Amino acid sequence: MLATLIRHVGDFQLAEDAVQDAYAAALTTWPREGVPANPGAWLTVTARRRAIDRLRRDRSVADRAERLADLVRLDQQEHKAMIDESSIVDDRLRLIFTCCHPALDVSARVALTLRALGGLTTGEIARAFLVAEPTMGKRIVRAKGKIAAARIPYEVPADEELPDRVRGVLRVVYLIFNEGYSATEGDRLVRDELCDEAIRLGLLLRELMPDDAEVWGLFALMLLHDSRRAARVDERGRYLALGEQDRSRWDQARIQEGMRALARSVRLRHPGQYQLQAAITALQMEEEPDWRQIADLYGALAKLTPTAVVELNRAVAVGFADGPHAGSTC
Repeated sequence: MLATLIRHVGDFQLAEDAVQDAYAAALTTWPREGVPANPGAWLTVTARRRAIDRLRRDRSVADRAERLADLVRLDQQEHKAMIDESSIVDDRLRLIFTCCHPALDVSARVALTLRALGGLTTGEIARAFLVAEPTMGKRIVRAKGKIAAARIPYEVPADEELPDRVRGVLRVVYLIFNEGYSATEGDRLVRDELCDEAIRLGLLLRELMPDDAEVWGLFALMLLHDSRRAARVDERGRYLALGEQDRSRWDQARIQEGMRALARSVRLRHPGQYQLQAAITALQMEEEPDWRQIADLYGALAKLTPTAVVELNRAVAVGFADGPHAGSTC
């Protein structure tokens, strides 16, 4: 709904405020009049009308008259509030690419998209970036302001512009999935709705960029991890390591789909971090993992993303392959 309204009003803050107004109206109206037949459509139309009210009151907006005329015309055309799900998905994708414009630095692109579209709180995003929550909040506000000041268009870019933005887009989808797969907030280790949203966005990107190896690599990585979703926690909601999981609860159809996506990414002959991570995950899921191959893949990954976490994982893999001493001296 937020993504759709941003398309209509062209302003992040106005859209967010109007959506909050719509939810407040629902809390007041629905208990009295009942939940409407199409709650999503009701909320979307109400949010748009709240945006109209805000624009009428706010005379400081430079292009207020033009926006107001467009919104009023749209509202008059929609006598029946029927929302097309496919257009909503397109709006999500447009919003991701808007947030991931090259005019913003990569961290700002990711943070803004996670906040506006990924269902993550500012605190969750701050932990993902290892910064204080107030710092992240200011970063997100600045990113919104830059989009407004630069009049960055709300659209999926032309084909020749996609490579400039895809790095940030993939990072966004990856972090949405990670937060769903290993939640940092709340009382659930796994947040199914975030995993599902990340995979849905991955599918859209796969269709948009079918010849991009990293798009397929990320899609494979998410599917392979997600295939074990049901087995990752016990009946009390506690985490189960890979070796403790009941393999009969793994989603075999999802594993096969993930392996096909991984094979597609390999055939494109352009290895990247997500493809390497997917290959590592596939090997780790085997009954008897090939730790030497896993260590080699971590070595390749370390050249692309030289982080302490990757090096630690490589050391563990070397330890399994060649013994604890070899792993400790990596």
